[in-house]
Amino acid sequence: MYMTTRAKKLLLVTGETSGDHHGARVISALNQMAPGLRAYGIGGDELAKAGMELLYHSRDLSVVGISEVLLRANHIVKAYRLLKRELIQSPPDLLMLIDYPEFNLRIARIAHKHGVPVFYYISPQIWAWRKGRAKKIARIIDKMAVIFPFEVPFYRQVGLDAEFVGHPLVDRDIQLPDKQQALQSLGLGTAGPVIGILPGSRKSEISGLLPPMLEAAGRIRQEFGDARFVLPLAPGIEQEYLQAIITRQKVPVNVVSDNFRQAVAVCDFVLVASGTATLETAIMEKPMIIVYKVSPLSYAVGKLLIEVPFIGLVNIVAGKKVVPELIQQEVTPERIARESISLLKDRARMAAIAKELGSIKHALGSSGAAQRVARIAYTMITGNR
Repeated sequence: MYMTTRAKKLLLVTGETSGDHHGARVISALNQMAPGLRAYGIGGDELAKAGMELLYHSRDLSVVGISEVLLRANHIVKAYRLLKRELIQSPPDLLMLIDYPEFNLRIARIAHKHGVPVFYYISPQIWAWRKGRAKKIARIIDKMAVIFPFEVPFYRQVGLDAEFVGHPLVDRDIQLPDKQQALQSLGLGTAGPVIGILPGSRKSEISGLLPPMLEAAGRIRQEFGDARFVLPLAPGIEQEYLQAIITRQKVPVNVVSDNFRQAVAVCDFVLVASGTATLETAIMEKPMIIVYKVSPLSYAVGKLLIEVPFIGLVNIVAGKKVVPELIQQEVTPERIARESISLLKDRARMAAIAKELGSIKHALGSSGAAQRVARIAYTMITGNR
């Protein structure tokens, strides 16, 4: 049943590039269910293209770590005040939050206080840190759509209505292209190992990870003279910004725009920043090394809070260390190169890792996450099932 009464309002908030992408798919599905729905809030270019009215652009809010927040403090405060005013003066029928927990949980408290239903998609990973916050979250969130199956019992034990909707990455068509044709179309030739460089989707990540990755690439080339390197351009990152860093390091890297999947598909091995990209790489069964580095202050605080044995989502989902992780002080050109060369020389180990990664996709559920999330939102907005 489509809505036949007055137009309903959905206020959606996300502060991340990935949230913008996943939110856009949900809004597209909702537009088919409820053509008269007014969707507005904070997001990025993809949500805008899907028809959401942007009150504030998420590019101004995207940060990693505590010290990085200080650089964006002015934007964050402005966005917070804007949303608070909207929730109080013109409350929506539903507040939908996607990821971005430190900001979004504060918005959820305001909504709960003023009687606005709250639906959270891609939940805060408090199972990894601050488990004690689960009960507090349960008091301000009406419904949680989770993307990892182990999150359901975690939230339900504190009385929160949690539903596993599957991981949105599974919705993507991961049929791999013909490798030789893809190599030629990307201008990479056909000889030597291809190594992917994925330094993150934020400038704060890239500035800390790309230089040591590139210097490590130079060392790898000393061992494998025909090695080639490809770097898929993350949405929202200017190619000129990357090229300036690459030029300083003097390592030939093929920067690929708008074709993440093809770029990773041709790789034999990938260096990847900790985050969602590790799962995307795992779904394509590409052996990798996960690197993670934030400011010393952010890391010191994180060590006190993180309660899981791994940083990488791939290893967390697997429940064991499937791929190597290099964390903080380990993120040096020497260490990255040494670990990479060791893997590239051990074909049996590479094959074993690829096989382990093949099981990751099955743990992430079936396709259709966006449609499931849209159906939940539609039900919460209208009461119709």
